[in-house]
Amino acid sequence: MKKKVRVLIIDDSAVVRAALSDVISSDPGLEVVGTAPDPLIAAQKIQRQAPDVITLDVEMPRMDGITFLGRLMSQHPIPVVICSSLTGEGSETALRALEYGAVDIITKPRLGAKEYLEESRIRICDAVRAASAAKLQRAQPSAPVAVPPKHTADVIMPRTLRRSSRAMVETTERVVVVGASTGGTEALRTLLCALPPDAPGMVIVQHMPEHFTSAFARRLDSLSALSVKEAADGDSVIRGRALIAPGNRHILLKRSGSRHYVTLRGGPLVCRHRPSVDVLFRSAALYAGGNAVGVIMTGMGDDGARGMKELSEAGAFTIAQDEATSVVYGMPHEAMKRGGVDAVLPLGSIAQEIVRACAAEEPEDARDRRNRHISRRKAGEGMQR
Repeated sequence: MKKKVRVLIIDDSAVVRAALSDVISSDPGLEVVGTAPDPLIAAQKIQRQAPDVITLDVEMPRMDGITFLGRLMSQHPIPVVICSSLTGEGSETALRALEYGAVDIITKPRLGAKEYLEESRIRICDAVRAASAAKLQRAQPSAPVAVPPKHTADVIMPRTLRRSSRAMVETTERVVVVGASTGGTEALRTLLCALPPDAPGMVIVQHMPEHFTSAFARRLDSLSALSVKEAADGDSVIRGRALIAPGNRHILLKRSGSRHYVTLRGGPLVCRHRPSVDVLFRSAALYAGGNAVGVIMTGMGDDGARGMKELSEAGAFTIAQDEATSVVYGMPHEAMKRGGVDAVLPLGSIAQEIVRACAAEEPEDARDRRNRHISRRKAGEGMQR
């Protein structure tokens, strides 16, 4: 039998500890080996129980979560998932924890509709599984965990929708679409800080709970030369601006004439996520085609792999982060296996390649691929007539 992922829960609320224990224990691949009301008691349990993953609150008595996290990462690195409430101040603190080495953020479980509770369970268990596979200093790599069946982008945007080949070339303005998950918050910081202030317009999906994405966008805006904001419905995609998909909303790229803009939607989880990278990439394939550059970065699972293939077929230039610099080499690897990746690069080289690809008239291989794809589509349309 596959070894279960051993989880230690640290939170000063007995109610939250019980709720998290119930949620995590419901997954057959996860096992709660202990709980602790504060970091000092947790330190003792870590020595005795050797957890694979820790869920950690940030506001606790005797020692706050950030201080504990810093000490843990310097002395005995263990993958940590921050468990935080949906408050403005809490969001800022939780994001700071990512800089200290936390792998991911989840929101504290709360009572609500059955659908909400099920989605909360999926997100929490997925975050813990992904953390168990994260590469940390002195950590042993974990075997990939099988992902249960899930929705595809068809539930938000059917692939049968097609733009005409004439519409695909009405504009030459480049658009960059980016998808990331576990480890992506710091990877995106590295990427955006390396881009010039006049970089092509970008739309980004980072798997993150709602209310945290606005704080994340503000953080990136303060650090990079680009203007970074949480996307609002109808926002234009323009040079020098990066739009971050709001947590709990799918984001789609659309076009009106030569103007690219975004729309936001609800709907089911796609590839177990909302927002989903697959949804963004499919919309970019349809409305930007060969004018798009697609980037898929560190993350667990396969969200974005199908969409990256569709981008490639539409003539876009596509980039995947390499294994050595990925915290979790799931999403980029799945995209490569599906044959939708043109370039595999270390994190530090992706910004330069984006600039190069967007400065060129159009990469030759992407242009040839787009022309072949359009020719096949025209041939099929001719046969139908």
